[in-house]
Amino acid sequence: MVRLTIELIAKSRNHFKKKRGLSFPEYLKTLTHLHFSSKSIEDIGDLSMCRNLTVLYLYDNQITHICNLDFASNLTHLYMQNNNITYIDNLHNLQKLSKLYLGGNRIAVVEGLDELHELKELHLENQRLAPGEKLLLDPRTLLSLAESLCVLNISNNNIDDIRDLAVLKELQHFSAADNKLHNMEELEDVSSHWPLLLQMDLRGNPVCKKPKYRDRLITVCKSLEVLDGKEINELTRQFLINWKASKEAKKKNNKHMMTGPWIPYTLINDINMGQGPHPGHIYQQANVQRWKPQQSLRAQKCKIPMSGCFNHVAVSSPICSHVDA
Repeated sequence: MVRLTIELIAKSRNHFKKKRGLSFPEYLKTLTHLHFSSKSIEDIGDLSMCRNLTVLYLYDNQITHICNLDFASNLTHLYMQNNNITYIDNLHNLQKLSKLYLGGNRIAVVEGLDELHELKELHLENQRLAPGEKLLLDPRTLLSLAESLCVLNISNNNIDDIRDLAVLKELQHFSAADNKLHNMEELEDVSSHWPLLLQMDLRGNPVCKKPKYRDRLITVCKSLEVLDGKEINELTRQFLINWKASKEAKKKNNKHMMTGPWIPYTLINDINMGQGPHPGHIYQQANVQRWKPQQSLRAQKCKIPMSGCFNHVAVSSPICSHVDA
């Protein structure tokens, strides 16, 4: 088994470049970048002497467990994609970590990141999951990243629900291509919570085939610049926003007209027949006022003087007082 240790670093010509007057332990203290990708490494040993390490490259290895990194309080970038990692753990001491690459592993649940308040990029694409399994994101972990995370890549992980991602209000780049997202309304609602979103990639999802998929997302995500690899023209965006506003205003106006002041059917029928209200009926003043001009138009159309109309209609005295007024 190949294990990453101080001894392995000492044997590597790429890393141990002895400086004049520095011993190997002193050199390790000055080390900030460690490159050990594609070395068939299966485990991480004691690297505590590299306490100033800021960037660690361990991708394309055979590591199954994240361990022995508690010392790396200055680490900002960790590259561990394409290994055999099944759980995310032992990262709570990496308080300065800003970029974490874990794509191409065997992770089924995203958790254990609650203490990484400086994390800005999280890459989890292409997990090698069991048939029928999908990547799950712990809501508590997402909530802890809400104030910091700017880049999230969860492509190709059989994901069909992203409602829990709405809390990531600082998100600027979102990649969820080749998943199973299908609910257009859910997608609109979640993306509306990302006011800073600049780029989004959803290619390969069933939702992309929904009517007006692109138009609807452009309208909701007003800061979006690139959708599915295609730039968004600002004139197109403004046209869609104006079109949506006009459509909503028209819909609201139609609804208002349908719910306006109500006129009794009998009153309308009486007006259309050139008759007044039935004797003894009591109508609200608003209804009588509405009836009055319609009767005038009716009378005018029939060329019948208003006085002629009322000569043949028996009207109760309370109604007459309103009409005459």
